[in-house]
Amino acid sequence: MSIFFHEQRYRTDAVMAKLRDYPVTLCGAGALGANLAENLTRVGFGKLKVIDRDRIEERNLSTQPYYRSDVGAFKAKILANNLYRAIGARVEAETKELTVVNAAQLLKEGGLIVDAFDNSISRRVVKDYADQTGISCLHAGLSADYAEVIWNDVYRVPSDVNDDVCDYPLARNLVMLTVAVACEAIISFIATSEQRNFTITLKDLSVQSLYL
Repeated sequence: MSIFFHEQRYRTDAVMAKLRDYPVTLCGAGALGANLAENLTRVGFGKLKVIDRDRIEERNLSTQPYYRSDVGAFKAKILANNLYRAIGARVEAETKELTVVNAAQLLKEGGLIVDAFDNSISRRVVKDYADQTGISCLHAGLSADYAEVIWNDVYRVPSDVNDDVCDYPLARNLVMLTVAVACEAIISFIATSEQRNFTITLKDLSVQSLYL
C-alpha cells in the first residue's frame, strides 16, 4: 500500500502524479517553511528543495518540527534528514543565504517558488527574481494573530522595521493554520493553475479569500 493512500483517494491519481513531478523550491525552514515542507512531502510532493542558512535554536522547538538533539545544526539539513527517515522523501537542502548574487543559481530549477522567509531583505530577493523571470511564486507570512498567503503579482514586501526582533509573539496554531492554507493554495495551483490569495486570523479562526 502506498504511503499516500489516503491522500490519493482524496486527490485522484492524476493530481498525485502532478504533485510528485512538480519541482518546488521552498525559501525558509523556520516555523512556516519547515512545517510546510513536512506537509508537502507527506501530501506527495516528490521534488522539493529547501533553502535556509540558519541553525536550530532552543526557542524554535515549540513552533518548528525539530528536536532538542538538533539544536545547533542547520535547519535545512535536519529537515531533509528527518523527512527521509519518516517517509523516504528526498529533499534537497541548501544551507546558504539567498542573495541577489546567488538567486539565479539557487532558484532556477523551481517550477514554483514558495517564500516563507522571516525577513524583508530575503523576501525582496525572492520577489525580484520572480518578477524578473516570471516564475510562479507564493509568499506566506505571519504577524501577531494575522497571516497572509499571497501570490507574487499582488504581493508587497513588508517593512524591515521588525526584521531584527527575535522576541516577537507567535502562536503555533496560527503557524499550522497558515501552513494548511498555503499547502492547499499550492496544490490548487498545480492541479488547476488557479492562484488563490488568502488572509488568516487566529482569534476568530477566519480564513478569507483575498481578491485584489
